Amino acid sequence: MNLTHLYTKLYPWWEQNHRVLPWRETRDAYRIWLSEIILQQTRVMQGMDYYLRFIERWPTVEALAAADEQEVMRAWQGLGYYSRARNLYKSAQMIVERGWAPFPTRFEDIRSLPGIGDYTAGAIAAFAYDMPYPAMDGNVYRVVARLFDIEEAFDTSAGKRLFHECIETILDRAHPGLFDAALMELGALHCTPTLTDTETGELRCLTCPLSDLCQAYAHGTAQLLPVRKPRPVLRDRYLNYTIYLTEREGTVYTLIRQRTERDIWHHLWEFPLRESENGLLPAEKGTQSIDLKHILSHQRLYARFQKKAVRELPNLPDTRVVALRDLDEYGLSRLTLIALEKLL
Repeated sequence: MNLTHLYTKLYPWWEQNHRVLPWRETRDAYRIWLSEIILQQTRVMQGMDYYLRFIERWPTVEALAAADEQEVMRAWQGLGYYSRARNLYKSAQMIVERGWAPFPTRFEDIRSLPGIGDYTAGAIAAFAYDMPYPAMDGNVYRVVARLFDIEEAFDTSAGKRLFHECIETILDRAHPGLFDAALMELGALHCTPTLTDTETGELRCLTCPLSDLCQAYAHGTAQLLPVRKPRPVLRDRYLNYTIYLTEREGTVYTLIRQRTERDIWHHLWEFPLRESENGLLPAEKGTQSIDLKHILSHQRLYARFQKKAVRELPNLPDTRVVALRDLDEYGLSRLTLIALEKLL
């Protein structure tokens, strides 16, 4: 592949079309790292507010390391995939403890942080320090799959090796940060999963800056790529929550518990739960309830929340009595937040 031709096509497209995002306007590795962690499983526009709030609240890695873990979890509330928040907090503490603040500068040290794989480490190294590492997010996998017409599934060990070998052959080692950002943006804005423009009905390939280099376009296979390994069968779970409510001296109190088991929503708080095997349990007569469905990567959750007014809160193990108005001080799952909004 003619690399000079590739760069002279890609970079002008980037200059004319890229989105202005705050983490692209800095070389601060801490801020770039934070954006990468937030965007691992989150769309840009959803993640933007969280990024700005985190930066305002914890402008440095030292500030984040000194925070209370529950405070960090509350700030993350609603983003999902909460292991990212726990790893973010652990990494900040590790950076400070090892004397790497404001942020590690060696790729190996960045890669050693909890929750950071080769892609995230490469992205930080390229964007913050201009080190010659590829940034392989889902958008880049799609662009590379089509450029090289790769039929191997990108989310297998063999596929990842093949994709990495391919991008290494086109990586601009003189300007790796620019190259990575431009390729990611091309995948996000132009070389999208659906190749037909929804407004014009035209095939996006016809206006792609890399169409004359794209083997999938030449072979008519672009819409079939990238290939993903078969999805796992989702496990169904049935969660029955009871929101106990009692009023004392004008204040409404409820019960919550923290999830300490190694399971979904680890360390987050929820209402007393009873999990059933083959379906949701009937709601008690006289209670108001709501049923919700929530899909995670490997699980399909069916949840019933019932609101129950009582004279005295029951004495349940591992629960905490809290004022209803203080619930926002605890990290709650997105599912629980939706139920609260609808029921209370």
